[in-house]
Amino acid sequence: MARALVILLAIALVAAGCGVRNSKPFTAKGSVGCFKQHGFTNVTTDPAQLGFIAGFADNGGIKAASPTGNVLTIAFTADENSTASTQQAFKLRAPKRLRPHMSDIMRTERNAVLVWTVSPTADEYDVARRCLKP
Repeated sequence: MARALVILLAIALVAAGCGVRNSKPFTAKGSVGCFKQHGFTNVTTDPAQLGFIAGFADNGGIKAASPTGNVLTIAFTADENSTASTQQAFKLRAPKRLRPHMSDIMRTERNAVLVWTVSPTADEYDVARRCLKP
């Protein structure tokens, strides 16, 4: 009986841990190598080349071109609560012709705000999402 209880307790602990997700914020430093490994070109974390918003993001920024040439800019905010103001900043500073399309070209993953030149393909977005690392 005691052995069965120990086994059940162990199973419960493992099951409880399966739903836990990493709460560490994504960072440019942790993510940049993955983009290079997945065929993105002109990959940079240099604030002078990122633009104002991503260049001054709390956890850095990345600018890179996907293998199809679609340019991606990522601003890594301090935490998930900071993304709304960063999204708003991107919307306000976007060229007038792009503003109606921001919902097509901008995505948020935890503390990362991703902005593409044109709507990303499912594959482009999937690779970018998987490259986001703490």
